Amino acid sequence: QVQLVESGGGLVQAGDSLRLSCAASGRTFSRAAVGWFRQAAGKERELVAGISNGGSTYYADSVKGRFTISRDNAKNTIYLQMNSLKPEDTAVYYCAVLRGNWGSRDPASFAYWGPGTQVTVSS
Repeated sequence: QVQLVESGGGLVQAGDSLRLSCAASGRTFSRAAVGWFRQAAGKERELVAGISNGGSTYYADSVKGRFTISRDNAKNTIYLQMNSLKPEDTAVYYCAVLRGNWGSRDPASFAYWGPGTQVTVSS
């Protein structure tokens, strides 16, 4: 069993940066692909970035060039560096482990969801 906990969210102004962390405990997930999702109020949960066990990455078009996902297997942690934040990035951000095929963006393909961390970007 893997437990994930997100941290690093907060209230920032447009143009600022934040780095989110997703720390795993219970089992190492160095062999797992992991995704960062976000869910804004009244909207569906969407995959914004993913990283495979081999280091391949995926980014949603809305965050390409601004967000960077990385992993530190020694620390059992996945990071999401978010730069040039926009008000539309406001959401609760979650990390989860991919249980399906690499390339799936369906939340149903992911498991071990953390409780989430709130990111609020003011204009």
